[in-house]
Amino acid sequence: MRIGEIAALVGVTTRAIRHYHHVGLLPEPERRSNGYRAYSVRDAVLLARVRRLTELGLSLEEVRDVLADDAGRELADVLEELDADLARQEAEIGERRRRLAALLAAGPGEGEPLSPALAALLAKAPPTDSPAAAMDREHLTLLDASGAGGEELYAALGPLAADPAVLALYERLDDLADAATDDPRIPVLAAELVAAVPDEVFAAIPAEGTVVAGFAGFKEALLAEYTPAQAEVVLRVMEAFMERGRG
Repeated sequence: MRIGEIAALVGVTTRAIRHYHHVGLLPEPERRSNGYRAYSVRDAVLLARVRRLTELGLSLEEVRDVLADDAGRELADVLEELDADLARQEAEIGERRRRLAALLAAGPGEGEPLSPALAALLAKAPPTDSPAAAMDREHLTLLDASGAGGEELYAALGPLAADPAVLALYERLDDLADAATDDPRIPVLAAELVAAVPDEVFAAIPAEGTVVAGFAGFKEALLAEYTPAQAEVVLRVMEAFMERGRG
């Protein structure tokens, strides 16, 4: 068989066959005196197997492992790994579609690209005009987008978000907008904010960091959003959280 004939028989392009030759996946048969390659039935069987494996989603490197006679993994192992990978992709696509559905269901200007778990948490919070509370919501959205949050953490924060007393703490932080950094209200408010956080929240915080990867840079950027007195409160709270989380 010539290259066009084997390509038509197996259902691939001649360009694909030449590429398989180039990468060493398919042995290149000797040419006849007329200059044409002569493909055998065995070549066609091998090419058909390559086609089936690539259609399943295997890379050419994985196909090479499968086809190797004395090296590489067994076909069953490769296919099991591929199936697990496809299952993960399916779950990720399902999660993305759920988020999209939530955005489509929301009214104009109401939708945010939040995970369902964070959306449920924020729904528990009573309405407020507190700038400090609005900033906390933005920080949680960043946490969610970075992947550092999670259902366990958001569930642990649920009672805190629903507690009306927390709004009073936010309002007291708002009141420090024009205060000096040695204001006596700072240490008191910081201690009350730390005490308000349930132990379950610290158990749910990932061990590699209390906020996000690259915590030092995030910390600096976060503190810059507050006035000096407010930043002093937030800094004390963050340091207490880190110490409490390590304990």
